[in-house]
Amino acid sequence: MTVGEPIHSELRINSYGSYLRRRFGCRVSKVNVDGGFTCPNRDGSRGTGGCIYCDNSSFSPKETQALIPVEEQMAAGMEYHRARLSSDKFIVYFQKYTNTYGPVEKLAELYRRALAHPDVLGISVGTRPDSLSPAAIDLLTELAREHYVCVELGLQSMDDAILSRINRGHTLAEYLDAVERLSGRGLEICTHLIYGFPGETRSGFLKTARLIASLPVNSVKLHQLHAVENTRLAEMYRDGSWQPIGIDEYVATACDFLEELPARVTVQRLYGSAPLSIRVAPNWNLKNNQMWYAVINELRRRGSWQGCRLASEVRAA
Repeated sequence: MTVGEPIHSELRINSYGSYLRRRFGCRVSKVNVDGGFTCPNRDGSRGTGGCIYCDNSSFSPKETQALIPVEEQMAAGMEYHRARLSSDKFIVYFQKYTNTYGPVEKLAELYRRALAHPDVLGISVGTRPDSLSPAAIDLLTELAREHYVCVELGLQSMDDAILSRINRGHTLAEYLDAVERLSGRGLEICTHLIYGFPGETRSGFLKTARLIASLPVNSVKLHQLHAVENTRLAEMYRDGSWQPIGIDEYVATACDFLEELPARVTVQRLYGSAPLSIRVAPNWNLKNNQMWYAVINELRRRGSWQGCRLASEVRAA
């Protein structure tokens, strides 16, 4: 790929799925599991109540419950992806809550049980920037010597004022420290981001793309802020103190963000949804691939692609 050229004449985005296929030579899917973890922003060590938008059932498949052994959760997920996508190999995604928040012995047991399956290439571990002990990082580094290991850090916003308003319980400085401590260890780093927080502006959010560009981050997940039942955000929607962004605003901002994002960074997600039974707002009723192609079509309409603004700056220099 040369500077100034689109990533792909049709795709225009460096998708994580395509990256995995290139790296491993087959179709790879992520299989979600619940390792039975909690969160320091819920149990009192960093805060209580959790983030204003957080209800993990909104993004966890029903087959992933901590009472079900990890092996059974994996088997259900693999069967689903084999039937739906003809997937050959898998990455086990420890998703729910904070999956490095526990004794390192528990982490080692769960991670190694997942990696023991012959069709598992590696693990992806969702966690918080403030929940990575030296022992946990050493364990992940050890596993990465023989397996694919990705650490998914929930930053959500780089604005400390927003992080405080949403009761996130950590700061940008803690995220930057976590990235520094994870880098250079053979681990991939994914950063989670959300657009549409109360008081957030498009220009403020787009600064995050430049931040990611300056860091050794391998992939990103991005989605719109949405409210689900039994959360403070749902209360704010109903009392009128928060209004969700519209779909046109989200698509335009996602495209702006991608144009500022280096082509080397893969994109894992561009949309978040929740089951209809708990969804409050917004109600866009889209599938993940529909949002993906809405963004691609807007990039195509603009004649742009991921990283094109950075490429323009290189030419201008």
